[in-house]
Amino acid sequence: MLSYKETLDYLYGCVPMFQNLGAGAYKPGLDNTLAISRHFGDPHRQLKAAVHIAGTNGKGSTAHTIAAVLQAAGYRTGLYTSPHLLDFRERIRVDGRPVDEDFVRRFVAEYMASDELTALHPTFFELTTIMAFKYFAESEVDVAVIETGLGGRLDCTNIINPVLSIITNISLDHTALLGKTEAAIAGEKAGIIKAGVPVVIGRAAGEVLKVFKAKAASTGSELHLAEKSGACTSATMTADSIIYEGTAWGTVRGELHGECQKENGRTILTALGLLSGQFPKIDAEAVRKGFANVCALTGLAGRWMQISERPVRVICDTGHNPGGWEYLGPALGAIEELHMVLGFVNDKDLGTITDYVPRHARYYFAKPSVERGRPAADTAAEAARHGINGTAYGTVAEAFAAAKAAASEGATIFVGGSTFVVADFLASLQ
Repeated sequence: MLSYKETLDYLYGCVPMFQNLGAGAYKPGLDNTLAISRHFGDPHRQLKAAVHIAGTNGKGSTAHTIAAVLQAAGYRTGLYTSPHLLDFRERIRVDGRPVDEDFVRRFVAEYMASDELTALHPTFFELTTIMAFKYFAESEVDVAVIETGLGGRLDCTNIINPVLSIITNISLDHTALLGKTEAAIAGEKAGIIKAGVPVVIGRAAGEVLKVFKAKAASTGSELHLAEKSGACTSATMTADSIIYEGTAWGTVRGELHGECQKENGRTILTALGLLSGQFPKIDAEAVRKGFANVCALTGLAGRWMQISERPVRVICDTGHNPGGWEYLGPALGAIEELHMVLGFVNDKDLGTITDYVPRHARYYFAKPSVERGRPAADTAAEAARHGINGTAYGTVAEAFAAAKAAASEGATIFVGGSTFVVADFLASLQ
């Protein structure tokens, strides 16, 4: 059997991986997923309960916080998210602990030994999704919190039958695969809505809301709009947290920071109100503990993550599309001396993103170290066409070193533009 490192090398090198290939690693449809699942005993059918989460932005924060609350309430909780930042095992956790290396080795070895499965040439995500379900089934979790990878209707995770579906929001991203309009993308995300299963919608209006209402009506699913749920009366941002007042559990302090987290918080509180009917140990203590300690409980990283405060404040964030930058831009624009270390993958709408970035900042461009990472010189040239001037560097570490050398005491350095830029940055710190 392969070593753990050899197993990862096989997964990264021999199985089509979206973070490297983009659309070339996307296979719409569930046939492969179902075939792999059958081979491994259909582990998704062995799960006691599952929560399914889709959306353009915020689904990772939402998944981790709900998992943190369930853990704090004493439920054995599985959590499946993507992509990872530093270690593959971040994707699959039980009560915050990453999947065992030996389990990963055994699962991949069994896959490799099956000519029937290898002949399918499954994608990385198809294979790892069943790996997660198998691990959760063997771990006998009380509930699994599952984040979709891409879209919803044809996403590998959509073979589960959850107790609650959540769609955080819709904005334009992965348009080549999911549709050119928000309504079309909403149609794909709405595919996770199951017959008779309630669904929480974080934010939706106009044609997008019509899509969700129509789908929920066709499946007989209760539709809950977080914006109108009254889950909290106010969400106030402080220096290091968000205070939610008027919740069913009293005042709740959330450690996840940033304007986008106010919206996520309302979605999460609405979902927890519904889940508390099936999971009665969700009480005020569990909600407060989960919100206040989500990173420690689940290992979440990269969401308005402050690395240092003095002599220079360093923040990184994985926001990578126009919907994410709609929130990041104003927050960064309020910072007086700002240095921006940015990089992108080659399928992002950089033109629209530059509408949100602060004009007063100093820019340092880098290429994420994945195959579909956009070369720094290309990013710099495209940014210049939109009035954003900066310097191209070879790596994220080099760009950050230049920003740190130029920053005055008390200045802020922001690192982001892509999950993979944040991953490169955190890896360089180690």
